[in-house]
Amino acid sequence: MKKTLIVVFFLGISLWAFSQKKIVVSQNGDGEFKTVQQALNAVPFHNKKVIEIYIKNGVYKEKLLLDSTKNKVKLIGEDPFKTILTFDDCPGKFDAKGISINTQSSHSFLALADDFTAENITFENNAGFTAGQAVALEVRGDRSIFRNCRIVGNQDILYLNAENSRQYYESCYLEGTTDFIFGSATAWFQNCHIQSNKNSHITAASTPENHSFGYVFYNCVLTGDTSLNKVSLGRPWRPYANVAYIHCYMGPHIKAEGWSVWNKLDTYSLSRYVEYENFGPGAKPSGRVAWSKQLTSAEVKKYTIKNVFKDWNPQNEK
Repeated sequence: MKKTLIVVFFLGISLWAFSQKKIVVSQNGDGEFKTVQQALNAVPFHNKKVIEIYIKNGVYKEKLLLDSTKNKVKLIGEDPFKTILTFDDCPGKFDAKGISINTQSSHSFLALADDFTAENITFENNAGFTAGQAVALEVRGDRSIFRNCRIVGNQDILYLNAENSRQYYESCYLEGTTDFIFGSATAWFQNCHIQSNKNSHITAASTPENHSFGYVFYNCVLTGDTSLNKVSLGRPWRPYANVAYIHCYMGPHIKAEGWSVWNKLDTYSLSRYVEYENFGPGAKPSGRVAWSKQLTSAEVKKYTIKNVFKDWNPQNEK
């Protein structure tokens, strides 16, 4: 009887929250929930209507999961610098079942559902500079949108982890050390700020061979710590890695060769690394590796939202 009452109680909370136009999360208790995971749990399975979850300022130390059936969730933070979703999993730690943490399980936030949107939020893994692979945000769902978000940590902070996933990042700040934007998804970064904190690699794409586009950085700004001078635009995690930088500012931290190989393997020979009209001290077309390419004015016209995302235009979704 007691278990039945508990189930009915939580079901009632879920149905009530679902009926609201906006669910509020606040650590001070002046919202429907005090934790972000409680709010995500309240979203019905197989959800078909947009549910907005407003998160008030605070540091929410939670390992978060958005279930694959909980589509159309929109997270909105009060302030991107003060609404912080953080955790510190990394290799060397163990989960609740005693299993060693690895790249696949180190995420602070794992978004499995389709049509997920986040605005004005910091996604963080604060395991530390020497912690190794420590993912802040892992996204597997299709049609995911991030606007005015901060994705910060060190190695492997943003995991674009699904071949058929399309992801859009606008006016976001990404900060990391090694391979901090990686995976097999198709992603467009519009007006984003990319900050490197180590002489290492920004991207590690694993684009499938049959995908015409991988990562597109459009009108982005690339900066680095003032001590850096050997940062690469990327290295191919798998053959056919596909990355484009178009109209981007590149600071002096970007090395003249531009790109790097993966652990001395020959996957670079099949990579698809391109640039177009980048500028700044790190944009040096004449010094780039022979297996990268500078696009022509005709070739760059293929790089449009419509061509990259087909039947989905995230710029129309506000």
